[in-house]
Amino acid sequence: MIYTALGDSITFGENATSPAKAYPQLVVSSLNAANSRKVSGFVLARPGWSSHELLDAVLWRDSSMISMSDAVSVWIGGVDLASTAISSLLTGKLQPDERLLSSYRANLNGILQQIRHLCRANLVCCTQYNPFPNSPAAEEWIGRLNRVTREVAARHGARVAPAHKWFEGRQAEFIAGYKTGRLQDVLSGSLPIHPNDLGHRAIAEGLAPYIHPVPKPVKRHSVKRHSIKRRKR
Repeated sequence: MIYTALGDSITFGENATSPAKAYPQLVVSSLNAANSRKVSGFVLARPGWSSHELLDAVLWRDSSMISMSDAVSVWIGGVDLASTAISSLLTGKLQPDERLLSSYRANLNGILQQIRHLCRANLVCCTQYNPFPNSPAAEEWIGRLNRVTREVAARHGARVAPAHKWFEGRQAEFIAGYKTGRLQDVLSGSLPIHPNDLGHRAIAEGLAPYIHPVPKPVKRHSVKRHSIKRRKR
């Protein structure tokens, strides 16, 4: 089984203490421990990639990796949001940008369409978690982005892994450099948005069942045995 993880800095393993502790490798390790079938993993991700840059990579760079895959996960959109958040903080207009959502929808649609063209893999889209739970604007933006993700995923028959639920209420525990949980934290010179080792482990534990679903046991219906009476001759 070949699993390919597509994404940005989170999928790349930013702030994990080693590549082995980033969620894609943890998913592979857990699947290998739980299954007799050998699982190999590949990562197509770079820090700073927006949905447009991931689309470009899927179209032109490493399509051979995807074409051989049995399962593909897509986690993208955080950079799209971060760029808008920073510019909004500087202008003082903390409102969701409709152009961002429209661009993200088109890019994600192109990514999933190309994956479906290349292979018949089990396709999984991850939602975005909220690293700024104490900012209503962040909650609004991320909620709307996740709605777009679910909408586009459904169009292509992809499953949706709810990463936002895995982090909900545990951001301070799971995010490296977490501060106040407010958007203003991004103006301090660092971006407290990436998972730490615990966060990557939480992602892997939540995502693994989506990458390789465990088949439900088949219910066996009991067959009633009827006695056959022999007629006396």
